[in-house]
Amino acid sequence: MATSNRIRGNRRDEPTNPIVRAWSAVGAAATVSPARFAIVVFTGLILITTLLLTLPIARAGSGTGATPLADAVFTAVSAICVTGLVTVDMATHWSPFGNVVIILAMQIGGIGVLTMASILGLIVARRIGLRAKLIAASDTNPARGHAGPVSESQAVRLGEIGGLLFTVAASAIIIELVITALVVPRLLIAGFDVWTAIWQGFYISLSAFTNTGFVPFADGMEPFAADPWMLSVLSIAVFLGAIGFPVIFALARWARSRARLSIHARITLVTTLILIVIGALAILLLEWSNSATLGGQDGAVRPMTAVFTSIMTRSGGLSTVDIGAMNGSTLLVLDMLMFVGGGSASTAGGIKVTTLAVLFFAAVAEARGVDDMEAFDRRIPNDVLRLAVSIVLWGATIVAISTVTILHITKAPLDFVLFDVISAFATCGLSTGLTSNDLPDSAKYVLAATMWAGRVGTVTLAAALAASQRRQLFRRAEERPIVG
Repeated sequence: MATSNRIRGNRRDEPTNPIVRAWSAVGAAATVSPARFAIVVFTGLILITTLLLTLPIARAGSGTGATPLADAVFTAVSAICVTGLVTVDMATHWSPFGNVVIILAMQIGGIGVLTMASILGLIVARRIGLRAKLIAASDTNPARGHAGPVSESQAVRLGEIGGLLFTVAASAIIIELVITALVVPRLLIAGFDVWTAIWQGFYISLSAFTNTGFVPFADGMEPFAADPWMLSVLSIAVFLGAIGFPVIFALARWARSRARLSIHARITLVTTLILIVIGALAILLLEWSNSATLGGQDGAVRPMTAVFTSIMTRSGGLSTVDIGAMNGSTLLVLDMLMFVGGGSASTAGGIKVTTLAVLFFAAVAEARGVDDMEAFDRRIPNDVLRLAVSIVLWGATIVAISTVTILHITKAPLDFVLFDVISAFATCGLSTGLTSNDLPDSAKYVLAATMWAGRVGTVTLAAALAASQRRQLFRRAEERPIVG
């Protein structure tokens, strides 16, 4: 009988649970093409969220009808992509059901679609196999989607994926609850009732840590413009979300065993801090005399606003001043900061700070006349530079196409359109007010597509669009063009 069962395929090690079997099938599909699988899952979640937000029950007020499709799509993409751009008033438009849908979308988008899938697989199967590790690995190091060797020291080793998943789940829950505990008392002092303070405190904490930028308050962040406690707590939440789970994992490992920080963690932390300081100084100098922004605040509040705004360009999206009232020079500085974004495998968007750092290291190496890029006593391989250049070109192309298209549709000023497009691509959420001024539906769809492309990631998108990966068995004759 045992032999007969084995011949029919009823082996003991085969899962009998249909849910486990389904997860194994999904894992097999993901292993074949992690990039395409990521895009399919990501898009599917957006469609589900859109469907839920179009239901009449998702909109506040009885008899108001369903949310228009363009606004539902835009909000769903903004929530899943943790962007924060809005076309409706987030504080009054959505019902409790709609807010729950948005909160779940922010949580899934912040943790990462593939990481969330791996966590669910671990819960269902009670173990993490190689396929699940590969799925989660695609979130922590996009370079794995390309042919050729990958330096695992750049992010998290495959054998450490189980620990990373635990770190992701634990850190997300703990950080969000701690931030909520710090925010709720301040809301109670501001006059909110207990229930409103708790759920809106959790909402804004989740929004800050996931770098979404949705604000549940009727008056936005303006009531807290001079509140150092609220701004400091939210800034810390945005910073932790923007450096990325691999860096949090590395810092946790360093705290336990004083293990050496990887070059990825060092580059992310150093570059992020440098950009925050440069951004704050630029905002402070350029907006000091602007009465519509920093110039209208007390002298002691202005530096705090400048630092807060600089941190929010990492992808936070929260603002205590009118971005649309800023000088054109300041908007250009914010454009550059948003385009860079935060850390890899984080809740932030943009081309990532490590990409900018690699380009800088390449420029330094070229100026010194040496072949190798070096950082923190380590050599960076040239294939990382090729990947960095590709990311910048893909990102610039997406921004350029979206900007030209929306300029043609809206006829709005270039600096406003460029700012909101970069904010959408970098999943930042800061806005000059373009999205709230009766934006045509066609422009909403273009911005939604820009958010989608920015959150999916230029590396993942390029890998998914490639028809196949093939090994070239020959090399052509070399000839150098003139550049520069």
